[in-house]
Amino acid sequence: MNENKSTGVAYLLWFFLGGFGAHRFYCGRTGSAFGMLGLSIGSVLTAPFLIGLLGFPALFVWWIVDAFLIGKWINEDACPEMMSTGGPLPGTVSAGSPTGTMETDEDSVTSAAA
Repeated sequence: MNENKSTGVAYLLWFFLGGFGAHRFYCGRTGSAFGMLGLSIGSVLTAPFLIGLLGFPALFVWWIVDAFLIGKWINEDACPEMMSTGGPLPGTVSAGSPTGTMETDEDSVTSAAA
């Protein structure tokens, strides 16, 4: 899990070293980071044979899409319980609660049984 990752650092890595997947390594997405690194190295090595020229547009699109995903990645790692459950964990204060009270596990069980 990523702890204390900075959105600013992630975007700097994306802008300057994004073609090599540096921002993905930073955000903990190593599998796709190696894929991006392989695509960029493969495109450079095969560009003299014109084959690599097909990889550059794909890499560019991937790079642009990542600009929109970085914020989500950082937020997921900052608060994973919100992303995995779709809401706050039992025993935490719910912002949408009309009374503003804390819902506990017992409250969930009794309301589900009723």
